[in-house]
Amino acid sequence: MAKALVVDDEPNLRRVLAAMLKREGYEVTVAEDGVQALAELRKNGADVVVTDQVMPKMDGISLLKAVLADFPEVPVIMITAHGTVDSAVEAIKLGAFDYITKPFEQDELKRVIAKAVRTRDLSKTSVPAPSDEKARQALVGASASMQEVFKILDKVADTPSTVLITGESGTGKELVATALHAGSSRRTKPFIRINCAAIPKDLMESELFGYERGAFTGAVTSKPGRFELADDGTLFLDEIAEIPPEMQVKLLRALQESEFERVGGIKTLKVDVRLIAATNRDLKKEVAEGRFREDLFYRLNVVPIALPPLRDRTDDIPALVRHFVDKYNKRLNKKVQGIEPDALEVLQEYGWPGNIRELENLMERMLLFAEGPVLLASDLPEPLKTVDTVKLPVLAAGPAGDASMKEIVRQAAAELERDLIGRALEETGGNVTQAAKKLKISRKSLQIKMKEFGLRDHEGSVKAPA
Repeated sequence: MAKALVVDDEPNLRRVLAAMLKREGYEVTVAEDGVQALAELRKNGADVVVTDQVMPKMDGISLLKAVLADFPEVPVIMITAHGTVDSAVEAIKLGAFDYITKPFEQDELKRVIAKAVRTRDLSKTSVPAPSDEKARQALVGASASMQEVFKILDKVADTPSTVLITGESGTGKELVATALHAGSSRRTKPFIRINCAAIPKDLMESELFGYERGAFTGAVTSKPGRFELADDGTLFLDEIAEIPPEMQVKLLRALQESEFERVGGIKTLKVDVRLIAATNRDLKKEVAEGRFREDLFYRLNVVPIALPPLRDRTDDIPALVRHFVDKYNKRLNKKVQGIEPDALEVLQEYGWPGNIRELENLMERMLLFAEGPVLLASDLPEPLKTVDTVKLPVLAAGPAGDASMKEIVRQAAAELERDLIGRALEETGGNVTQAAKKLKISRKSLQIKMKEFGLRDHEGSVKAPA
């Protein structure tokens, strides 16, 4: 159940909003001003904040700035009167998720709140960084693959070129986009983020390009879209593959011409926007199968940045663990000093299907329940502590008694891995792509493992496992 915090100095409106959200299944808390809202956030947290703009003690803009500083992952929705729409638009440029004008349609508010919660769920790793230095600090890694990413960032951050970031879910694509913006001359201008997967397809056009009053039922006032709000700054389109085909041609035109029209409007608007896109899908495959326009793909793929999965950069795990320990020590008011070697070894052996997002969530949970100054292997959740019983190998180096436990475990894991890959290839008739899907790893990772385990013959065909 998502938790919504409603902030308004009018008791009647608080009651109406709270009742509406409770009917929608939200857990609701209320506050009558920004000071009370911050106290509630610090005590009980929230998944979304819905706040009036004009309030005593602390107004909506001041509350927005405080939430962004202390709770950057919590989306803020501003409710404003018609006469203060300009300041509401400015709030979005500061980092508000969206705004609603009074009098508002309840269905519109429900839709915006639901979208905010979905976006938070899809982007829990995103932490806005106000400076180039802080943005780069959020990107942790000394592995060769990450050093290549850093080299590209250094070369292209302060350019207008479009960047396409690819990688599995949870690899930190939004952090890279934030670093690109923070490292550019546009860093003081708006950085507008939109998760395309969180927007209903029939609302995509109005979200991107805005709409005029009366353009459709419920459009009681004109509203700028994300392109307009990002003027002179950066627009980040996450999950770009989710944009429906009929919208792709309009997006292509906006990118090529730097102009568009609002829904229901006739005036052409020109903007100066640097676009960064991201996806966890293979866009070349999407193009080949007719789901993504080829011309739009090439327009987006000017500077490609491919983020490696965490299982391919396990040497970075110690540094990531230190980073998250420091982060959650501050956020949870803890004093954890580090993690014991045995626990760290388990983390490096784990496959991390959820990538860095999964590691971060695990570290937050471990620090939350930590009782001592050091995180122990016994503090790890069961899925990481439980190892299926396998037949231990007899090491060639000598009797098992001469080998370390780590060597035995590594060899056992390798044999199990080879067996699983062999079975997947057998079940898919040697189809590498289908076997990779079955094993939930990338095709490239599977090919590397096949080569390592000798599962390809000299002609390149798949060998039957021994």
